Amino acid sequence: MTPNYQKLDWKTVFLILFLVAFFIRFPFFFRDYVDRDESTFIIMGQAWVDGNLPYTALWDLKPPLTFLFFAGVIAVFGKSFLAIRFFGTLLVALTALFTYKIGVKLSSKKVAFWCALFCVFLLSLFGSLQGVMSEHICTMFFVAGFYVLVSKQSTWWYLIAGMLLGISVMSKLNMAYPLLALVLFYIVTGIRQNAWISILLKTSLLGVGVLFVLVATATPYIFTDQLSLWWTSIFEAPLAYSKVKFHSPLKALPIVIPIILFLLFAYRLKWIDLKNQWMQMILMVILGVLVSFVQAGKVNGHYLIQLHPFILVPIAIAVSKLPELRRPYQLIIALVLLLIPMEAYLEYGNIISNKLKKGSFYNGEGVDVPKYIQENQVETENIFFTEYHIGYWVLGVAPPTKAATHPSNITREALFPYMNNPRSSSFLELKYILEEIRPKTIVARKGKKIFDKKLIELNAYMDNYLEEHYRLLHTIDRGLIYQRLE
Repeated sequence: MTPNYQKLDWKTVFLILFLVAFFIRFPFFFRDYVDRDESTFIIMGQAWVDGNLPYTALWDLKPPLTFLFFAGVIAVFGKSFLAIRFFGTLLVALTALFTYKIGVKLSSKKVAFWCALFCVFLLSLFGSLQGVMSEHICTMFFVAGFYVLVSKQSTWWYLIAGMLLGISVMSKLNMAYPLLALVLFYIVTGIRQNAWISILLKTSLLGVGVLFVLVATATPYIFTDQLSLWWTSIFEAPLAYSKVKFHSPLKALPIVIPIILFLLFAYRLKWIDLKNQWMQMILMVILGVLVSFVQAGKVNGHYLIQLHPFILVPIAIAVSKLPELRRPYQLIIALVLLLIPMEAYLEYGNIISNKLKKGSFYNGEGVDVPKYIQENQVETENIFFTEYHIGYWVLGVAPPTKAATHPSNITREALFPYMNNPRSSSFLELKYILEEIRPKTIVARKGKKIFDKKLIELNAYMDNYLEEHYRLLHTIDRGLIYQRLE
């Protein structure tokens, strides 16, 4: 029986998308962490709830609105993995819904629905996407802003679109590239159509909306006389880091080239209509995101979240041009669709197994290690998590220094000046933590060096110091709990 897609309204579509997203992501609600960055965002959000603006007490290399998302959830629901992951699921469903609405503008409801469904899959599976990443936040707001641009006729809606796009950029800075691509599109279109006044008004309102968000994020720092910290942390630090941590643009080509070839191929076969202004805008966004990947010189799996909603639209339209599959092939496709969420099926088994063995659905060393520390009253004064640093949040303690907010930040010497760190090197920072702060407890991971394997001197110092001044108190799965001897 073929579904009647024409009877679908947006509320029904949203309910379907949310239920699919919830089913796929629910078993990961109980995981200690899926990606280390998510743990850092939670810690930064908690610090904000505690009254500390981002970059003041703790520090991380992300714009402030990423942390605001987590701070908002924590402020309302407290320390709840379930709440954070639930609202992450809501982000995914909303992103897919706006993708659906954009697809309807460009094609049929059937094409738009499948485009949105695969958006849920691609934003929830394969890698570390089951956690709540900064890409989930920035992409939802960018897709929402884009939908406003292609669906609303009133010029004043450009102000709303600008605010949504500004929120996206202040959640992850590289979204400035597709934003600039859209602005360039409007300027070129205005020149070609000789519509200077209209395009000037639209781009001005768009810019005012973006500027409003920038000023809003800066305002708390202005009132506390810390505007320079806002500027250096959000804009100067990423530039400094990109210069030091250089990645070859060639590393992004395995992603960029196939997408460009597909778009050219689809255009030659007239699967996509480049005369359609909205399709032109989608292609400009895709180009902007791809340029940001090339500039970064790397494409981590979660980076692709920013690309999926937009590339899925032309892909879905192109696939719709192919001949309809015969019934046996349709059954195979249906089976493949059922197998796509295999990661979710396995995780359902994992949480059930954990419940039977340990009496809790919550699992992972980031949960079990803090639980052992609390139950056995292990000293938490200045505790230092070199791994599983979500433990700071679970225990209600702060990292020993700003640089230790994310364990790998200790090795990012180029960022020290921007976090107002008085130490000038990674070695001095680690030495300060171990010899001056002198944490009573250190948590590490079995079978893994504390720092990157290339940092031989730093790892050697850490290993020797642990051997001389600490004893291994307890091992929980891969979690190692060390206690200071003196």
